[in-house]
Amino acid sequence: MKVVHIVPGSGGTFYCQNCMRDGALVTALRRAGVDAVMVPMYLPMFSDGEPVQADVPVFFGGINVWLQQQFPFFRKTPRWLDRLFDSQWMLNRVAKLEGTTSPVELGPMTLSMLEGSEGNQRKEVERLVAWLAEHEKPDVVHLSNALLIGLAGAIKEALNVPVVCSLQDEDGWLDGIASPFGEACWDAIRARAGDVDRFVAVSAWFADRMSERLMIPRDLIDVVHIGIDLTGYDPAPFAVDPPVLGFLSRMNPVLGLDKLVDAFIALKKIQGLEKLKLRAMGGAVGEDREYVSSLKKKLAKLGLESEAEFIEDFGREHRLAFLKSLSVMCVPVEQGEAFGTYIIEAMAAGVPVVQPHAGAFPELIEQTGGGLLYDDLEETLEDLLTNPRLARQLGQNGRESVLEIFGIESMARNMVSVYGDLAK
Repeated sequence: MKVVHIVPGSGGTFYCQNCMRDGALVTALRRAGVDAVMVPMYLPMFSDGEPVQADVPVFFGGINVWLQQQFPFFRKTPRWLDRLFDSQWMLNRVAKLEGTTSPVELGPMTLSMLEGSEGNQRKEVERLVAWLAEHEKPDVVHLSNALLIGLAGAIKEALNVPVVCSLQDEDGWLDGIASPFGEACWDAIRARAGDVDRFVAVSAWFADRMSERLMIPRDLIDVVHIGIDLTGYDPAPFAVDPPVLGFLSRMNPVLGLDKLVDAFIALKKIQGLEKLKLRAMGGAVGEDREYVSSLKKKLAKLGLESEAEFIEDFGREHRLAFLKSLSVMCVPVEQGEAFGTYIIEAMAAGVPVVQPHAGAFPELIEQTGGGLLYDDLEETLEDLLTNPRLARQLGQNGRESVLEIFGIESMARNMVSVYGDLAK
């Protein structure tokens, strides 16, 4: 079986859960004997395993997509000119520019991409489909998320193969688009849902949510939890002295780093937690950097600048060392997320987590027993940081569960089952 994964690249500038999921899945599929090819869009792909083949180009290069959206002239330019803007050094520079990953001003472009062959990037659709037909000839095409659903119709028409579409946190992007484009984008996805043979959500909670929002039957959505490559996730020491409170995700306001900083400041005043440290990792892009700078200044005014560390290098080896240094990890995303790969990473290292009672977090905590859900962040963190026996037990529970059910091999087996049913 040959499977092509079409994925949006992030340029490797921040902790991208979707990118890591796609990279891990393709790696695991190859290990299982599946002929899996990863095709990046927009920007170069980041993943721990770097599974992108050297001979696979970046399609829908971010610069060309933007130019074709803004200026009709670029919708008809020759390929030699487009190739210049698709060069890796130019795309790498774009990845670091402010606003390249924010939905606020990208409503018209998002809508155009969802319109596929009817959008302003029509020649990019034609180029991708022609390349797939000539070079890959897949049995199944897998779209990384529903924001790529505009490609499904053209792919099915040209290749006559089933199309699978993953679902993970698209709602956050779409709801962040300014009116009237936000609802227009939702409508565009609903209108093209019939081009997809199977949707695959990363949690039962998100499958239920997207069934309702996309107005599609729940039985058309399978659930395949994210898995990680468990190699190297040694257990963290049970006694960390001084205790360390950790954060692993993109460092921006939506993911709640400022809330954790405020909780850290309050916890430092509690007897027995005076030596508490804060360590945050996950990268930043654009306005994120100003946000992180403001948090550092806030800590400096209180004389706590030496007690907190903000680490942008989140490569695999750095993450493994980082996790082993933590006592507890928390990413206080108040609105919740579709999964939370950082939760599984922390648990794999035996680190208990504290998360809001939102999104898929209750689902993961219930399955693993590796953490606590909170209503009051400071109170719950205090309870865990001052109770080593409880923290140790939760850490052990989480690690055992992740080793059993959240490896990339489990994710690959479940996905192959989906592919097999469709290929028949």
